[in-house]
Amino acid sequence: MYAGNKVQFKQSDDHVVVIIGSGAGGGTLANELAQKGIDVVVLEAGGSHTQSDFATEEWNAFQMLSWLDRRTTSGSWRVAKDFPNLPAWICKTVGGTTVHWAGASLRIQPWEFKAKSTYGDIKDANLLDWPVTRDELNPYYDRAEKKLGVTRTNGFPGLPGNNNFKVMSAGAEKVGYKECNTGHMAINSTVRDDRAHCFQRGFCFQGCRMGAKWSTLYTELPRAQATGHMELRTQAHVVRIEHDARGKASGVVYYDASGKLQRQKARVVAVAGNSIETPRLLLNSQSSKFPDGLANGSGQVGRNYMRHTTGSVYGVFEDKVEMFKGTTMAGIIEDEAVFDPKRGFAGGYHLETVSLGLPFYAAFVDPGAWGPSFAQTMDQYAYTAGMWIVGEDMPRETNRVTLNSDVKDQYGQPVANVHFDDHPNDQAMREHAYKQGSAVYEAAGAKMTYRVPPYPSTHNLGTARMSARAEDGVCNKHGQTHEVANLYISDGSQFTTGAAENPTLTIVTLAIRQADYIAGQMNARRV
Repeated sequence: MYAGNKVQFKQSDDHVVVIIGSGAGGGTLANELAQKGIDVVVLEAGGSHTQSDFATEEWNAFQMLSWLDRRTTSGSWRVAKDFPNLPAWICKTVGGTTVHWAGASLRIQPWEFKAKSTYGDIKDANLLDWPVTRDELNPYYDRAEKKLGVTRTNGFPGLPGNNNFKVMSAGAEKVGYKECNTGHMAINSTVRDDRAHCFQRGFCFQGCRMGAKWSTLYTELPRAQATGHMELRTQAHVVRIEHDARGKASGVVYYDASGKLQRQKARVVAVAGNSIETPRLLLNSQSSKFPDGLANGSGQVGRNYMRHTTGSVYGVFEDKVEMFKGTTMAGIIEDEAVFDPKRGFAGGYHLETVSLGLPFYAAFVDPGAWGPSFAQTMDQYAYTAGMWIVGEDMPRETNRVTLNSDVKDQYGQPVANVHFDDHPNDQAMREHAYKQGSAVYEAAGAKMTYRVPPYPSTHNLGTARMSARAEDGVCNKHGQTHEVANLYISDGSQFTTGAAENPTLTIVTLAIRQADYIAGQMNARRV
């Protein structure tokens, strides 16, 4: 666990790598670089919490961990209606959203790295092949799975199936699905890596008190700190990346915990603020040399925002399910994660078990609902099973993060506006998934099923995407921005397309690979 600053780098020290954000991308990159003897300063906008701080009560945990700074929304997506100031459910705390995530760790499939080649031209979709292939990433996926301890890989046993999974599995078998299991999860099924095994407490979204679930909070960051090469500054809200006359990133400006403006010089800057704050920071860092935002000569910064095609299906049964007992998401149907355009859409999706505590279930099952049918839904909670849809949404230039100059945050900075419209492909996929999820529960004996609209997203992707050509994106296949050689994108913003898989494993994989590349570039004095 992070225990306070043990290393102090001077703010005038321009040989350090400055990493903005401490989650899956930033925290992993920090440790990988520190292990190589490279000095790193991590700037985290949130505060630091220990495992003993984690609250089991959902709203308390949400208030403590979540990014609640003001944001605005626009577009026809359902979230803009239901949660207009909360487009994303991510964290503002040391460890970032690895504190909150469920742990599902899936490799993007080979054909998904070639979305443009595989799907062809889809109207109003800004598809592009990734500039990196699955074969290139496989050695780094191997390293990431060992780091995270992903179950059902490397001899790590799978997690046990709770009632929620058993219901899903029974229905999946009757429907004819073949690929249903307890998933590839970054949650210890046995004691390993100086961390406990999963105790099946069921509070994965509120932070794992036992440390069984991988989080940079108690793995990467303390190990980086132990090298003597990493300093973590908390409540350090970065508002601008600066550059020198040649256009190289030279440092960052941030507000500290007392609200004072500080400046940290840098040799390299890596941005890992998630796919809303990362483009917001680049756009807020405009200058005479970069009038449209830093590294935005292509005009692609903020564009191609993806959040995965999501939704939920719940089924009510005669017997108690108590879906809240056991791991939140240790159950998956993978049969639909294929390319089969005969279904009426490109790309694929997964069905994954999910459970919400009663407070969040009440908030999300039918936002704004009230009356007898809502009361009945709450009364049936203990008899209810739940699953979540997660599928590939289409990148669109018009789905984008921009600056809302009419609304300012606590530091006087324009807030991020998130604009999103579902693509017809997204809508067709969601409809198919709703039908299949309902069929699974009906086959298992459900009395009734509910279709639940998408929640604020935990999977935020795109907005600073990789591209082979500078005019098509923001960074190259190593996350190095096309225009600023010592500026890197180190989070899900760099995803060229979304694929159907939960993104964290790939974010970690890319961070490991990026650390090797940055170290090589530094040793060769190219940055």
